[in-house]
Amino acid sequence: MNLISIPAFQDNYIWVLSENNGKCLIVDPGEADPIMLAIEQYGWQPEAILLTHHHNDHVGGVPTLLQKFPSLAVYGPQETANKGTNRVVNEGDKINLLGHEFTVIATPGHTLGHLCYFSYPYLFCGDTMFSGGCGRLFEGTPNQMYQSFNKLNALPEDTLVCCAHEYTLSNLKFAVSILPHDRDLNEYYRKVKELRAKNQITLPTTLAEERKINVFLRTQDIDIIDKINKETTLQQPEQRFAWLRAMKDNF
Repeated sequence: MNLISIPAFQDNYIWVLSENNGKCLIVDPGEADPIMLAIEQYGWQPEAILLTHHHNDHVGGVPTLLQKFPSLAVYGPQETANKGTNRVVNEGDKINLLGHEFTVIATPGHTLGHLCYFSYPYLFCGDTMFSGGCGRLFEGTPNQMYQSFNKLNALPEDTLVCCAHEYTLSNLKFAVSILPHDRDLNEYYRKVKELRAKNQITLPTTLAEERKINVFLRTQDIDIIDKINKETTLQQPEQRFAWLRAMKDNF
């Protein structure tokens, strides 16, 4: 399969998996125009849409796509049932598309019904995990997001993390403020600054890379624990996760 990212809005990505025969799968089409242009440019035949959650910058293009392709299958959580989803899916469901099996993973936190989709090596994680960061907690709790991160962290290390926003630079700026002497973080931050200076994409990343540079995956690291203990003593990793999310919210 071919993986393509299509920029939308200011910092969104619409992900597309396509086969050489032109059939394709679209993830979180928040905006219709960019994906319609790409469909025309590449001669794609959309087979399905995957939606991760109900926010408009992830679902806004669905009505236009359904007008153009009325038989399109739209998979999503219950919270997207009024956004064009015609096949509601839940934790553990399997979806066969383009000859590949996708597993549905429930990842509440950003929204209560947020889902991710995994078909090795591709993980479409919407606004749950970002490179170097995690999604804002609009509806869920820090503990829910912590548990969601643990689910994603159990996937193979060479998983391609296809998140929905170009937030890597700001996430790493925050991470370096937490761990200013971390060699991996500083090296990756330098690379990302160079990429963004050239307006180049920083995604997808790999889970192996995220385990090194995403502080929200490192809540049991001694460096994170030492940093937090200078301000407060938190015994549980989910408490440290919540502390990091609160710090990022105010960064």
